[in-house]
Amino acid sequence: MESSKRAAQRFSFQYIIFLIFLAVMLWPALGCKKEQQAAPAPPIVEVVTVTQKDVPIYKEWVGALDGYVNAVIRPQVQGYLVKQNYREGELVKKGQILFEIDPRTFQADLDAAKAQLAQQKARHDTAQANLKRIRPLAEQNAVSQKDLDDAIGAELSTRSAVEAAQAAVDNAQLNLGFTKITSPVEGIAGIAKTQLGNLVGPSMQTELTSVSTVDPIKAYINVSEQEYLEVGKSNPNPEKIPLELILADGSVYPHKGRLALADRQIDPTTGTLKVGALFANPGNRLRPGGYGLVRAVMSVKKGALLIPQRAVTDLQGKFLVAIVGADNKVDIRQVKVAERIGSDWIIDEGLKPGETVVAEGTQKVKPGIMVNPKPFVPDAAAKAAAKPGAAPEQGASAKPETKPAAPAPAEKR
Repeated sequence: MESSKRAAQRFSFQYIIFLIFLAVMLWPALGCKKEQQAAPAPPIVEVVTVTQKDVPIYKEWVGALDGYVNAVIRPQVQGYLVKQNYREGELVKKGQILFEIDPRTFQADLDAAKAQLAQQKARHDTAQANLKRIRPLAEQNAVSQKDLDDAIGAELSTRSAVEAAQAAVDNAQLNLGFTKITSPVEGIAGIAKTQLGNLVGPSMQTELTSVSTVDPIKAYINVSEQEYLEVGKSNPNPEKIPLELILADGSVYPHKGRLALADRQIDPTTGTLKVGALFANPGNRLRPGGYGLVRAVMSVKKGALLIPQRAVTDLQGKFLVAIVGADNKVDIRQVKVAERIGSDWIIDEGLKPGETVVAEGTQKVKPGIMVNPKPFVPDAAAKAAAKPGAAPEQGASAKPETKPAAPAPAEKR
């Protein structure tokens, strides 16, 4: 009786162990089945519709600002600088006195030259009087021909001496005038390069200052030989092309410019031609030495297809776009990009007007996947790039930035 009871207990214990083992073995399979039954939610992506419109195509170059006239002010006589008559960095008039050199030495030279001139004039007057007396006597043979010739020679000699003395006076007067150093143009005067009391002269290596006429102001750009030839073909009057200037802070300068000059030759080391553009500069807002982007509308692309730049993925030289169909399924398509306008790309091939593309979340998609599309909302950076003041980056050679995770191409399904 007791042995049968023990056998029953042993069987019950073994049965419990078996049930526990069976549960442990079957639990993962049951869990996977539940997970398989719960399908994942479609990823949320932001989409935008392919737009079609006429787009102006810009060319742009880096421009260096320079004065319309840059007058370097140097002394023409040697002396000690005794006065500075202008305020540095302000507008000066043409003929305004900027510096003064000690004039006393030059005033003394002028006085000596005038005294010498007076002496020579007195001698010339005496020679003229002698000639007037001798000439009628010579006609009556009252004096010899030699006396007449001597009188004529003395008059000519003293006349030449008077002219030399007059030239000396003029030179001394000129040197005295050079002690007052004036501005040859109206413009902005720079910071003085020397101090009062310094000995200055024509042989000094540095200038006293510079004066630049900045209204209008020049913007020098370097255009390639190919661009120069293309502009000549498409625009018979390139000087009439309106130019825009994008300043260092990204704003568009309110005054349009025009081409004004071109260098005589193409630089053989760079293959570029230096071209100058003129911009009105009321108030002297722009100053020489600044930089900006000079851009011009060279053509208008009719019916161009536009999508945000961030919708294009560069995968080893291939430009891919994720297309969302009417059934919210994704298709990966290769496209051909052209110029970039602000934050958008012009697409030459691969898209149609009205198609929907993924602008945000391309790293979440692959061919055939279902997605939950939401309208694309540009971020602050994209909005800033799309402002009219932002310089458009253009050129088919420009590439979109590679995204962290690119969508798989269609051939890798």
